[in-house]
Amino acid sequence: MELERLAPAKVNLFLHVGPLGADGYHPICSLVTFADIGDVVRLRHAHEPGFTLEGPFADALAGEADNLVLRARDLALARFAGNPPPLHLTLDKRLPIAAGLGGGSSDAAATLKLIGELFDWDCGEGGEDALERLAASLGADAPMCLNARPVIAEGRGDRLDYPIAFPDLDAVLVNPLVPSPTGAVYRAYDDAGAPGRAEAPDWPDPLETPEALAAFLGRTRNDLEPPAISLQPAIGEVLAALRARPETLFARMSGSGATCFALCAGEAERRDLTRAVADARPDWWVQPCRLAGFRP
Repeated sequence: MELERLAPAKVNLFLHVGPLGADGYHPICSLVTFADIGDVVRLRHAHEPGFTLEGPFADALAGEADNLVLRARDLALARFAGNPPPLHLTLDKRLPIAAGLGGGSSDAAATLKLIGELFDWDCGEGGEDALERLAASLGADAPMCLNARPVIAEGRGDRLDYPIAFPDLDAVLVNPLVPSPTGAVYRAYDDAGAPGRAEAPDWPDPLETPEALAAFLGRTRNDLEPPAISLQPAIGEVLAALRARPETLFARMSGSGATCFALCAGEAERRDLTRAVADARPDWWVQPCRLAGFRP
């Protein structure tokens, strides 16, 4: 039997970042949601332990010493399974690397979920809490990826709350296929004087349409967008291309880049925008998707 789980792309609809604190972390306030596309993790019993990397972006991870998927597997098995039978884990890497989509954290969260499912762990005996603790040990993004539902992340990204209501969204994700490592972007942000603040925006009434959400997002920021563009000007090219299209309600970089998102009014606009950008720039990664909305 082989189990399979989507590790959905994480998208920061806004990201407010404060200066580096005494604890060595930048405080943030971010509205996060998840796409219906991402990497895929598969798990099955095997004659001997194994790990396979496949997919269009597998080569970029080959030989990586600190793979979050393997760390998640080992932590979960050590915590729950005692002396487990051999397992074969496969990561189908469909998202670009260093892309601002939380790929590694989402892959790790999917791995934790799969191992829990494979061994039929009882979440009522602390299983779910234990999974969350394991996820937290893998990085600030992993706990939110474990639930993969829209949240407001504050502090180090570890204080999670539910957002105001907003609808599911038609969107297009575009990456110019250049890396945008988080550490380098934060250093550039600090070198620029860390001009942002990790304040929460004034939340309006529930946002019932994509147009209303786009108007709200226009009053927010991604404080890492300017430093990321300074390091990788191709990100600015993507944003300019998206913002020039009539189908785009709103466009912004996600996380520390290099992926940008464009929100559209509906499926037809999403389809037309995808086709137009992909035709104009076949050297970019262009993917239509739906972003999860929130209903209390």
